[in-house]
Amino acid sequence: MKKSLLALAVLGAFAGAASAQSSVTLFGIVDLNARYVKTGDVKVKSLGTDGINSSRLGFRGVEDLGGGLKAGFHLEGALTPDDGTAGGFNFRRRSTVSLLGNFGEVRLGRDYTPSFWNLTVFDPFGTNGVGSFLNIFTQNGAASTSPLSTPLLSGATTLVRANNTIGYFLPSGIGGIYGQAQVAANEGPATATAANKYAGGRIGYAAGPIDVAAAYGQTWLIGDGKFKIFNVGGSYDFGLAKATAQYVDMKTDRVGGVVADGGAKVYQLGVIVPMGQGEIHAAYDRATGRDTFEGLKARQIALGYVYNLSKRTAIYGTVSDLKNDGTAFVVATPPSAASSIFTGDEKSRGLEVGLRHSF
Repeated sequence: MKKSLLALAVLGAFAGAASAQSSVTLFGIVDLNARYVKTGDVKVKSLGTDGINSSRLGFRGVEDLGGGLKAGFHLEGALTPDDGTAGGFNFRRRSTVSLLGNFGEVRLGRDYTPSFWNLTVFDPFGTNGVGSFLNIFTQNGAASTSPLSTPLLSGATTLVRANNTIGYFLPSGIGGIYGQAQVAANEGPATATAANKYAGGRIGYAAGPIDVAAAYGQTWLIGDGKFKIFNVGGSYDFGLAKATAQYVDMKTDRVGGVVADGGAKVYQLGVIVPMGQGEIHAAYDRATGRDTFEGLKARQIALGYVYNLSKRTAIYGTVSDLKNDGTAFVVATPPSAASSIFTGDEKSRGLEVGLRHSF
């Protein structure tokens, strides 16, 4: 009996050592809100999602290979908790495998593009909800089933993420400098749904209250067209408040195509003010068209409040007001795909009050 107990104890010790060398974590976020959006004369009341964070379910893990080398994976899919369908659950938010060490990280799979990171990191609303920075320029970088007949849309599928990527991340601890580079293969002929060949990078510096970074990305479109995006952003934490700012320059070059070039310059000024367990978020965004869209303008003002009931649970409220000047190509949180392009001086206003829980 004593031998059996001793054997079990030894086996338990070995199991403990093995588990210490590798781990797998289940994680997720559920974010729901009551939302009201009025765009032009169209009014929509709904139970919305992703007001301050994108709802998701994921698995991540790491294995210690010894000698400072580690292997890891990250599988993450979007959820639609308002109706429980899980959005036809897949892992298109992120599906990567990595090798990590003193040299940094090499990451393979579907991942966020470097040129997207500044947009979300330096946006007080984290590119979520009715106050998202993406509201005033997603249209220029969005995918389209017929991009050559719709000059408003670039046809790129890489504004936020890219398929088939190979990425490299600098190691931490090199004087506050951080950065990454990424390439993505198209893996087939450039069609309306496969214009995904991408190359981009990001470099930044963070120390004390300062964080600044710049990024550039280029996507090869159908034929010889290209979608290019450059952004630079930064933040400074004064203690009483954190100020943020960023500038984005997007351009679609059709090159030999029959459709004229188009693009936009987009600016944002933002602030996050901590107040005990809560935070005030505010931003002023402005977009100005270029080339084919010269003279087209839009501005968005957003204000939100987040109150943390705990480290994992928060209640929040956000309001936004977006005004188009002329025949603009942007609109905040359109109530339907058919309403995403308006003519004249249309306004789009949004209000949402919600609850977010992470696990």
